[in-house]
Order: sequence, then C-alpha cells, then structure tokens
Amino acid sequence: MNYMFWDILFAVLFVAGVSAFLYTKRRKLKREGLLFLYHTSFGLKLIDHVGKKYHKTLKVASHVSVWLGYALMGIMVWMFGRIVWIYAFHSDVVKAIKMPPIMPLIPYLPQMFKLDFLPPFYFSYWIVILAIIAITHEFFHGIFAATNNVKTKTTGFGFFPFFFPVFLAAFVNLDEKKMEKTGNFKQRAVLSAGTFANSLTAIIGILLMWGFFALTFSPVGITYDDHAYNIVNITDIDTINGVPIDWTHSNFSEIEDLGRLNKIAIGNLTYSAVKGYTPYPGKIALYYEAPAITSNLTNIITTIDGKTINTLNGLTETLSAYSPGEVITIGSYDKYKDEFFEVNVTLAENPIDSAKAWLGISFTDKTPTNFVGKVTQLTTAYKTPNVYYHPNFGAAKFIYDLLWWLVLISFSVALVNMLPMGIFDGGRFFYLTVKKITGSEKAGEKAYAWMTNLLLLMVAVVMVFWAINLF
Repeated sequence: MNYMFWDILFAVLFVAGVSAFLYTKRRKLKREGLLFLYHTSFGLKLIDHVGKKYHKTLKVASHVSVWLGYALMGIMVWMFGRIVWIYAFHSDVVKAIKMPPIMPLIPYLPQMFKLDFLPPFYFSYWIVILAIIAITHEFFHGIFAATNNVKTKTTGFGFFPFFFPVFLAAFVNLDEKKMEKTGNFKQRAVLSAGTFANSLTAIIGILLMWGFFALTFSPVGITYDDHAYNIVNITDIDTINGVPIDWTHSNFSEIEDLGRLNKIAIGNLTYSAVKGYTPYPGKIALYYEAPAITSNLTNIITTIDGKTINTLNGLTETLSAYSPGEVITIGSYDKYKDEFFEVNVTLAENPIDSAKAWLGISFTDKTPTNFVGKVTQLTTAYKTPNVYYHPNFGAAKFIYDLLWWLVLISFSVALVNMLPMGIFDGGRFFYLTVKKITGSEKAGEKAYAWMTNLLLLMVAVVMVFWAINLF
C-alpha cells in the first residue's frame, strides 16, 4: 500500500483546513511571542469535575508525580551529559548519524536522513501523536490544579503560522496569582503533572503495542546482525584484488574505501571487504569472503530448502545437517522491496573447523549493559531477539509503527519537559525545589539561572561538535 501518497494528500488537506481556520478566526487569535493562541472554554467543566471528584486519588497521585519528576529530571540530565560526551569524543557516531542533535521531530525526518534504524514517520503520525500528547499533558496540568483549588481560566491551542501552520500546541491557562499563593509542594505537583500524563501515555502505549503485536504479527524468519569477520594486523595483508601490497611503500588509505566483493588475501584466507578499524592500533576488521556475502543474501532468512526457519536453534540445527560444498536454497525477505525470494547458496568450509558447513553470518550479544538498554529491552520483551516478524495484514505495520512512535515520543517529551531550564516545566520545578531546600527565594532564582545557562552552554557545545564533524 502506498502510504506516502495518502499521507501527503492528508497533509495538504489538513494544512489547507488549518490555514482556513486561522484566517476565519484571526480576530480571536492572541499573539504571545512566536505563538498565536486560540483561547476557548472547551473542557473547563470536565477539568474542574475530574479534579474535584477524584480529589483524594489525585492527592496521592501528586506524590507519585513529583517523585517521578525528580527521577526523570535526573535521567534527562545524565542523558544530556552522555550526549555531550558522545559528540565531543566519538566523531564516528556523529558522522554516521549526520542529523542535527537539536532538531524538532517533523514528518518524514527518518526518511530524509535515511535513518534505517527508525520506522517511517508520517505526517498523519505526527498529527495524531501531537494531539494525544499535548491534550493529555495539559489536561493533567488542569486537573491537578483543580485538585489544589487553582482555577483553569481558559484552554486552547497554539500555532506557529510563520513556520508551519499546523504545528499545534495545546495549553491550559491557569490562574497564576492563585498558583503562586499555593504551597510549594502543590505547585511542584501541578508542574510535574504533564510529565506524569506523558509517562502514563507511554505505559499504555507499550501495553497496546504488546497486544496488537501478538494479534497481528507472526514469526516467519531469522535476522542476522552482520556477516562473519576477522580482526587482523593491517600489515599482514598480502594482496588486494591480486595486486601485492608492499607495506614499505604503501599506506592504509589503499584499503579504507574498499566495498564488498573485493579480494583481500592474507595467506590462504580471502576476505571480501573492509568492515572497519578497531580500537587496537594497527588492526582492521575484514569480512570473510563468505557465501552470505557472495550470494547477496539479505539479513532475513525465512526458509532453507523449504523448511521454515523462525528460531536461532532451528537455523543452527538445519545448517549442521549440511556439509561444505553443498548447494542449498535459502528463502529470504527484502524489507525495502517488501518481497520474498529464493537464493541458491553454496556452503563453504568453516574457517575454524573445515569439516563444518559455513554460511558466514554472525549474531551479536543483545544483553543490555546500561539503564537505557535495560528499559528498552523490557519494553520490547514480547519480541524474541533475531526473530523476524511479518504482519498478518497490510496495515498492521502502519498501526504498529504509530504505536511505537507514540511510546517513544511520549517518553521523550516526559524526559525533555523535566530539564531544569527556563522554557520547560522542569525549570520552575527545579527553582521551587531549591527554594524549598534552602528556604530562600533568591537562592532558588540563582540556581535556576545557573542551571539554565549551563544547559544552554551544553547545547552550544553539542552543536559546535556536530558542525565540526559534519564538515
């Protein structure tokens, strides 16, 4: 199905509709900075009703919300520090990603920067997710405020017409004077409520992903992570495409850009391509001239001689029944062309044990070693590593990717919103925390200003290193 055509058509119609709305309602729009705000009374009764009716429940939730805010603030500051470290000292990562580190998530961003590790991001995803995240975020601000007797005067939507007339933002307009007179903890509860809502949205999204995936996807193959390779001394290379290498008159640049299906010989072993340099001086990783490379096999194997392969054990057991030199028919899937096909492959001798047949593929250990990795693994526990799942009907992947983006963006907004700097809820949340600890409003203001400036400096450092590595 050509989702892009329908998505672009929807985008055109949506932009036209919003532009018409902005024009007809232009007298009701209020300018605040770069934003045009459209104030309404929509949802005010519901906010007040929920805030008052579930007063006790929301009081308990306030404590969860505040402590969750601190946890997310700590995680975000740590992650921000890691980003600075990576951009400053890991230029290879920066050059591989290429995308600016500080950039809003806009439709088709993964497609534009060819970020194949991310699913497509359509305009329709953007609008649906933006609406869900913005409305729930502001609704929770409103009901937590109502619980603490802070009135919501208006609700509404914001527009950035000078840049892109459909970039929407929801808001609740609280009684700021009443808010400032409310207790310190209550203010922090109201400020962290939006992040609390985004976190709940992410959790619900994960549960929906689990259920939807179980009902609409089936395991049909195995994905391998890479082709087999070996780490060798660069100066051990004897010939490249039959041409002897004299290292007394040659340099490493002669092999840096070699693509696949070359002939790199070391003794009686032949390699086909450079994988990359290693952290070890004088070492390089070379791909073996393996059947998986020479037959142009994709990294998704579905069948071997008609037998379905959908577990790692099944793949290992099936290949172990063959001998070197035998020809097998491998069913494969090309996810870019969305088609299944078959390839005849002649198995080779294993470089370590010549009696065993060898395809020349490798798998990486996916055991997470850090907090982010462990959380990611937990949220995708319904998938078996290296198993390829295929949708049972055409639109299943489109819907699943929508849920995936909803989870990712919800959690990202929850994290970013708790950054302790001026433009986010985390800024005032941080100020109120310091004020509570020190008992001094001036100390809170100084800490707030210092932290904001520090984070802005970190942003500048990241952008500078990105620019250096880009050019």
